[in-house]
Amino acid sequence: MPTPQTEPDDDLLPDTRRALLHRVAVAQSRSRTPSLVAAVVRDGRAVWTGARSCVDGHAPDGDTQYRIGSITKTFVAVLVMRLRDAGRLGLDDAVEKHIGGTPADGVTVRQLLTHTAGLAAETPGPWWERTPGALRPETADLLGERPRLHPAGERHHYSNPGFALLGAVVEALHDGAPWDEVLTSEVLEPLGMTRTTRRPRAPHAGGWAVHPYAELMMAEAVQDTGLMSPAGELWATADDLCRWAAFLAAGDERVLAPATLEEMRRPAAPGGDQGLGVQLLKGPGDRVLVGHGGSMPGFVAGLWCDVDEGLGAVVLANSTTGAPTTSIAADLLGLVAEREPRIPEPWRPVSDPDPELLALTGHWYWGTAPYVLRVRTGRDLELTALSGTARGARFRARPDGGWTGLDGYYDGETLRAVRTDDGAVSHLDLGSFVLTRTPYDPAAPVPGGVDPSGWTVPLG
Repeated sequence: MPTPQTEPDDDLLPDTRRALLHRVAVAQSRSRTPSLVAAVVRDGRAVWTGARSCVDGHAPDGDTQYRIGSITKTFVAVLVMRLRDAGRLGLDDAVEKHIGGTPADGVTVRQLLTHTAGLAAETPGPWWERTPGALRPETADLLGERPRLHPAGERHHYSNPGFALLGAVVEALHDGAPWDEVLTSEVLEPLGMTRTTRRPRAPHAGGWAVHPYAELMMAEAVQDTGLMSPAGELWATADDLCRWAAFLAAGDERVLAPATLEEMRRPAAPGGDQGLGVQLLKGPGDRVLVGHGGSMPGFVAGLWCDVDEGLGAVVLANSTTGAPTTSIAADLLGLVAEREPRIPEPWRPVSDPDPELLALTGHWYWGTAPYVLRVRTGRDLELTALSGTARGARFRARPDGGWTGLDGYYDGETLRAVRTDDGAVSHLDLGSFVLTRTPYDPAAPVPGGVDPSGWTVPLG
């Protein structure tokens, strides 16, 4: 009988909870924001919520709506990836294939998702966040006379109108249904996110501007931004965003496959800090955090996940400027990861090993550089370099029997096991590199051939 194993308590330790509340309290005080609510998710479940407010005896809770600004873009990106997975669009489709009448013809869906289309950051004046969407009634109104500031695909340049175009693509491929209605039926309802809406619903926080040099506040107006709404219109609660953080970290087959979420979380633009509709941030211990920041008049927000630690953090505040929600969220993640690091699952052997896959494991050589090939989850492989200058990588199994590189130099490259006529493995082909069981195996098709003299002792 297996030995019983002690599992960690799901709740955070008292000292950790106090440290989190202290960070939130300091942030609300120093940034002079009217209110601030934060939450932490661990392994898919909210384990802490804290809040501070300038109103004595009253603070927001996890069911108080705030405007989340550009975190909205992560929701739109998921709708686009659902369409891609359903075969209804390709990431390399030109935008005019799905919508017409824009000055953005020629840019691709992928470039819009990664902010590499070279489009302007904002609409032509007046400032879209503070004016009615009726001022921009057509998609052609979202970009001005100079819509492209940079050549498409060459650099990362954040574009709010670019995500408005993606919202228009979603609507066009759903027979004109508003993008937020599609979001509700296809994403929010399956995930139980009943308090995420395009327009505010009580209870919700009011948006404020705080005077920069005096202890004064002024109410911020809320506009319906119309066609620009996919760039930042949504309102949500900390409770709902905890569910969203858990989804972005692990996926949910009812909405999007985990493999697609992993694809979205990988660097997809120059600079390495942008995925497919999500932002990437260097977090504590050089771990990469995935999520997005957001701001709209009267509100700032941040949602970030540490996928390796199984953690997520949400921070919402109701001031136009001041609260550094992204750095606060990163600090909350770091506090939990440092004080209560994730306890890994017990190692267990597989019950049905694949003999052919097992036969590929062990030592391989590229020229004289030694590697070890290991089987990981399912049929995935990991190639580890045994010398300091060689390059390794992880590989995802493909239906055709090959593997696709997931990181580093071999990201996207194909690994194949090449067999002889009798079925024996001759060598591994990694993007044209030949890996053999012995250094420069004369029986393998080493490019350039192998000296017939073999390994010799050099003379004088």
